[in-house]
Amino acid sequence: MALTAPQDIVRHVGESDSPWVDTGTGVDLRVVRFDPLRGTWVILNRFRPGVRLQTHRHTGPVDGFTLRGRWHYLEYDFYSTAGSYIYEPANSVHTLDVPEDNREETEVLFVIEGALLNLDAEGNVESVTDGPGMLEAYYAMLEAAGQPRPNGIVH
Repeated sequence: MALTAPQDIVRHVGESDSPWVDTGTGVDLRVVRFDPLRGTWVILNRFRPGVRLQTHRHTGPVDGFTLRGRWHYLEYDFYSTAGSYIYEPANSVHTLDVPEDNREETEVLFVIEGALLNLDAEGNVESVTDGPGMLEAYYAMLEAAGQPRPNGIVH
């Protein structure tokens, strides 16, 4: 029998392995994977009705899959609803908005490569969030909530 290399091992992350945390911004967060070699981070977000994120762009591509609810980018005419998939090419600029009239939270899975750059009104980079920063923030929020650090989300 051949031995499996660590990078070839299938990983399973259950909800109890990576609990939700309240970010205090109307968004709950779960980090389910971070790959430091590739700079890829996979997160789940639950957005309360009326949440609007800061206008931003990413240094790499982003895939998103809507699990429930409804949201859109202010810069585009489409709405993402449960079952919708989006692809964001690197450097596309957008402002995520969850309509106030939503009757439920909106849940989206994002696969992000590279960093997220928050932009000011003139389009200048105001702040940067990357995989390592997101992971540390997630750990800090878990600790503040009395939750242990999850195992198996970093590889």
